[in-house]
Amino acid sequence: MSKIIIIGGGAAGFFTAINAKEQNPDLEITILEKGKEVLQKVKISGGGRCNVTHACFEPKELVKFYPRGEKELLGPFHTFMTGDTFEWFDDRGVPLKIESDNRVFPEANTSQAIIDCFQNQVVKLGITVLKNHGVTAVSKKENSWVVTTKNKEFIADKLVIAAGSSNKVWELVKTLDHTIIEPVPSLFTFNIKDKRIIDLLGISVPNATVNIVGTKLESSGPLLITHWGMSGPAVLKLSAFGARILAAKNYQYNVQVNWLSRPTNKIVNVLVNLKKKEPKKTVMLKSPFTDIPKRLWERLVLASDINTSPRWADLNNAQIEQLANQLTKGVYNANGKSTFKEEFVTAGGVDLKEINFKRFESKKHNNLFFVGEVLNIDAVTGGFNFQNAWTGGFIAAKAIVEN
Repeated sequence: MSKIIIIGGGAAGFFTAINAKEQNPDLEITILEKGKEVLQKVKISGGGRCNVTHACFEPKELVKFYPRGEKELLGPFHTFMTGDTFEWFDDRGVPLKIESDNRVFPEANTSQAIIDCFQNQVVKLGITVLKNHGVTAVSKKENSWVVTTKNKEFIADKLVIAAGSSNKVWELVKTLDHTIIEPVPSLFTFNIKDKRIIDLLGISVPNATVNIVGTKLESSGPLLITHWGMSGPAVLKLSAFGARILAAKNYQYNVQVNWLSRPTNKIVNVLVNLKKKEPKKTVMLKSPFTDIPKRLWERLVLASDINTSPRWADLNNAQIEQLANQLTKGVYNANGKSTFKEEFVTAGGVDLKEINFKRFESKKHNNLFFVGEVLNIDAVTGGFNFQNAWTGGFIAAKAIVEN
């Protein structure tokens, strides 16, 4: 009987174990989890609802959401991707639903549905799950793997490392002659203290364009003003794709915001036309842009050296130009970052050049597999990191059974 050890009691570990055991019931599979509980990241994902995947059904489009892993995941996504995820969970009694922003959640609207699914399958299939089993050493002995925990020693024919972004596990991986790309934070909000946005907590615009001054980094989408500064999909995407550049800047950089994602000259034209049509209206009270919330409009007007009383007729060309600039290319100084909710994601992990992505297997050691965020793969927010876990787990399980 072939023995499989899986390090990591998270989504990737459970998914790999279940798929392997379903394909070959004779496998003896043990999941080792260092903590007191399993599937904790699943539990908090999506605000406790579990953002299972994203409704993107073309591999070439799906890979664009991965700042690291885009090239490597294209082939695997042709084997198992979003549609397969829907079918997999539906076949096990957990139908999924697509929300308006294309994020995918269980119809039950709770992460517990996913947790129960995994735990029920583990019991049904006879997979052993051991908690409080932090791995302290891994070594190869002839054709077997020796895995040592605080509690005991395990011998396995095949080893799967699915422990997520864990520095301790990465240190173990280094002992196996694998290269670790040093981790830096990804998916974080921009810490900005600026009088134009201070105390505007919760205000958002539907489609802003944000770029990092002096770089090619740019992103568009909803932007949210928070207690810390700026967040929302536009900022989080930028933080993911710029993770290493922003880390190199020690998280001190200038952010240029186009609140309307429209060219400055076109905004000037809109403002000039409003001046002609509504000359007696007060600038502070009359905005031509429905996408700009009233309080934000007021701040941008004040930042343009326009006081609270002038009418549109009173504005000169320089003031109109200045207001257009505030709307389309205002610069904000960022100093620091804040973790996005509880879902801490890092850019870093096992060097992708050392992995055979047809099997998610090490190129350095046979029967050693890596799945999930232990690899140097990460994505923007929206269910993409879980999809990487499902795809890798499915392909690794298939390779384990076939070999």
